[in-house]
Amino acid sequence: MEPNFLILLNFCVGEVVKIKLTEEEKRKSEEYEDFEDFMRKELEDKYQFNTSDVCWMTLESYSERTCNMEGGEDA
Repeated sequence: MEPNFLILLNFCVGEVVKIKLTEEEKRKSEEYEDFEDFMRKELEDKYQFNTSDVCWMTLESYSERTCNMEGGEDA
């Protein structure tokens, strides 16, 4: 699975950050043995997050749904 998206749940500020990785970021990530090292060294400053403050996942494709929120499916 090639990571195309990075989803971060910042538990310190209650924020969800959705990042679509650029082609350059995808190539650069392959240079790292550990994706978390790549995040720490290449993405933290650019996207203003701290790896130690987030839960994260990578996805090949992305979809989203919202429930019981204004403008959501169940609103």
